[in-house]
Amino acid sequence: MHVALDILALVAVVGFGAALARRLGWSEPLVLVTVGIVLSFVPHVLEIRLTPDLVLIGLLPPLLYAAALQTSLIDFKANRRPILLLSVGLVVFSTLAVGVIAWWVVPAATLSAGFALGAVVAPPDAVAATTVARRVGMPRRIVSILESESLVNDATALVALNTAIAAISASVSPVEVGWDFVRSAGGGLLAGLAAAFVLAKIRRRIDDPVLDTTLSFAAPYVAFLPAEQIHGSGVLAVVVTGLLLGHKAPVLQTASSRIAENVNWRTVQFLLENVVFLLIGLQIRRLLSTVGDAGLTWTQIVVPCVVVSLATVAVRIAWVFGVTALLKVVGVRTWDWRTSAVVSWAGMRGVVTLAAVFVLPADTPQRSLLALCAFVVVAGTLLVQGLTLPVLVRRLRLPSPDAAEDALQSAQLVNAAANAGLAVLDEVSTDDVPKEVLADLRDRALTRSNRIWEQLGRAQSEIEPPSAAYRRLRLQMLSAERSSILEARDRGIYDDVVLRQSLQAIDMEESLLDRIADAAAQVDAELVTAEQRAGDCEHLENAPHVMRANTPNGCEECLRDGVRWVHLRLCLECGHVGCCDSSPGRHAVAHYQDTGHPVMRSIEPGEAWRWCFVDELLG
Repeated sequence: MHVALDILALVAVVGFGAALARRLGWSEPLVLVTVGIVLSFVPHVLEIRLTPDLVLIGLLPPLLYAAALQTSLIDFKANRRPILLLSVGLVVFSTLAVGVIAWWVVPAATLSAGFALGAVVAPPDAVAATTVARRVGMPRRIVSILESESLVNDATALVALNTAIAAISASVSPVEVGWDFVRSAGGGLLAGLAAAFVLAKIRRRIDDPVLDTTLSFAAPYVAFLPAEQIHGSGVLAVVVTGLLLGHKAPVLQTASSRIAENVNWRTVQFLLENVVFLLIGLQIRRLLSTVGDAGLTWTQIVVPCVVVSLATVAVRIAWVFGVTALLKVVGVRTWDWRTSAVVSWAGMRGVVTLAAVFVLPADTPQRSLLALCAFVVVAGTLLVQGLTLPVLVRRLRLPSPDAAEDALQSAQLVNAAANAGLAVLDEVSTDDVPKEVLADLRDRALTRSNRIWEQLGRAQSEIEPPSAAYRRLRLQMLSAERSSILEARDRGIYDDVVLRQSLQAIDMEESLLDRIADAAAQVDAELVTAEQRAGDCEHLENAPHVMRANTPNGCEECLRDGVRWVHLRLCLECGHVGCCDSSPGRHAVAHYQDTGHPVMRSIEPGEAWRWCFVDELLG
């Protein structure tokens, strides 16, 4: 009963703390660590001990798998140099540098114990950094690099920690260190590839979303446990499996399975991530009590904690700026100093640091003080760097993601996809297919594209965009339909199975409308590649940016016919003003079809984007 109450209390505190943080615009990790610290001093409340097995086996594999599923394999490969420099090079450098400093300041600590502490505090936690990064609008490439760094650095740190622990009780040669790293990395990579291959084969034969999600929940341990059994890196195996299955998901899974997996893993990730930060705060009273029993003076306790914390932060700053300068000297294109400053300061530590320190053998010199140092590093970086990172990003004025650019790229991507679908329709349709069916299919394809184009500008003040009107009216209709079904349920007229199926159909359609609205608010530009830029189109290169409009007050044909339009487009060859594809007349594209003039631009307020009809590219 006590365990059940603890679980309920954890979920309740996490839900309330996260909701409060979101409402006030605060960082969730900071709030939950602070709440945990306060609760740790309340007697008999959430007295949960953080053990290595709980974190490294129970929590870490699903957390890493959930993050890997959402990580772009394309971005990972494109940013592999900075990712490896941070997740391998920086972890090794931090282990050595912080280890020497810890050996110097921690009383009676051996050099091996110092290296063990260096390995413990080396890996940053991306959750804390990216939570802040997304809230302040940090450039997406930096966010992607920080997330990818955290997927690999845990494996490097744990290998370094195991080597340091072995050196505490016996001498270790450089050859043994190298072999441990190769065996761990190679074994983890092979186990991850094997697990992804087997799971992909099974997933191809599963159509049921429930069974597919069940397989997904087992996936991190299908990769982790065999890798650990062959003395490879289970962490790396989980990351490899997650990256590959996430990349292949559109091919391996049905649409309903992908949606179910995404929703379920988002819930799991939310709970585990936030429970972890709450658990970090709950450990402070026990750590202080253990250190107090060691008979050390306050100076012997405070000085090592402060020095190790400062060294951990300073080592990351030195590495990032040092490697950046070195790459510039050898002629390699790299970050500017503003990006280096943000990346070097986004080094908040997390639960792996606090859990890994308890892996140290019980007879390790000053084990309790080393554990307290690790906690101070975690709490200190979360509080100090977590609170100051938004200020740093704003002061440096790094470019945040551009919503208008996102909308342009999304419109281009969806338009190309719609054209591909229409081309297939033309190929597979036969004469015996009713014309109204073909017309409906074409309208559906064009409607998705038109919804995105409507984001690019404002309609006339008195006109509601068609997709917005459709959503508003359809939601009202669905609400009335649901009320009617609920009234029938209360009267007991229909069977419960029939009622549930009818309600589920309404829920699915309403969910789709909500997704469309969310996409209109924040489009995803990460699926667009660099080849889709204006530099690839000679029409855009040769077309002017400015042209006198023949009818600056509106669409030429709409004004003539007395019809209203949604958005206006200007031909950059003759100055014709036509209406967009969301307008009833679609006169801009009709003008291109009649004249062959390739480039038009938007003349909506605050917009300057251009579109090539021939190459279907934006500029």
